[in-house]
Amino acid sequence: MTDDPLTEAFEAERPRLLRVAYAMLGSLSEAEDCVQEAWLRLQRVEDPDTIDDLGAWLTTAVSRLALDALGSARARRERYVGQWLPEPLVEDIGAEDPAERVTLDESVSMALLVILERLSAAERTAFLLHDVFGLTFEDVAGVVGRSPAAVRQLASRARRHVEEGRPRFPPTQGEQRELVAAFAAAAYEGDMERLVALLDPDVVWRSDGGGKATALPHVERGAESVARKLIGFTRRPPRDTTIAEINGAPGLVIVDATGVLTVVAFAVDAGRIVALDVVRNPDKLTGVAP
Repeated sequence: MTDDPLTEAFEAERPRLLRVAYAMLGSLSEAEDCVQEAWLRLQRVEDPDTIDDLGAWLTTAVSRLALDALGSARARRERYVGQWLPEPLVEDIGAEDPAERVTLDESVSMALLVILERLSAAERTAFLLHDVFGLTFEDVAGVVGRSPAAVRQLASRARRHVEEGRPRFPPTQGEQRELVAAFAAAAYEGDMERLVALLDPDVVWRSDGGGKATALPHVERGAESVARKLIGFTRRPPRDTTIAEINGAPGLVIVDATGVLTVVAFAVDAGRIVALDVVRNPDKLTGVAP
């Protein structure tokens, strides 16, 4: 391979590599760092033509880098102010060039990323690499430093946790968009009855301000409690509210009355909202256009 074909081959793999690293880390900036480091390591290979499967080589390299980064990231999250949520991926509804997007499948859904935070680093890696990205247990074993049999058990345990948190009756894109629009209208109109009807009785509301923006200090639970607080927060009309694609599903991008940017991701099951993940930490929204 010459330099140009190698660059072209790497760029063709970049979207998948970003999905792998982002799914493992929940941070696009850290995922990009891992992908860039993998590129630097590839450039240091004396003869790239000796690599039989470039995609597999790069996936393994990025996965190892992301696993190393996950350890230090979790240590930082233990010191995080308030609740920690993944960095949201925000795109316009109907964005062009889907092949260039990171949000291509469930591997980057906010609901899945929140569930994955409850797993050990090895469980998370085993599940993502095998169940989501299709690596063999033998290949995953080389990443996590365990035997294939141990990796199979890790993935099985992780799978049980993920299945418990997955919606039984997920919506279509159109259904979720309609539900998000109805939610926004009910909240801004102060329609408590309508808002409660849109929420699952056991709905959860998680909020991440990172100590830099006002956010709930703990998880709020229950339809009436969540609805009441939502109406309290929306008494002052926002400057702007837009339905956008948040990690592959319709959600909201809001600029509130004070100018603070907020991204709201929704998890929906059986026609009702089961979770709201609200990111207000400005450090996680630098790439979001109001």
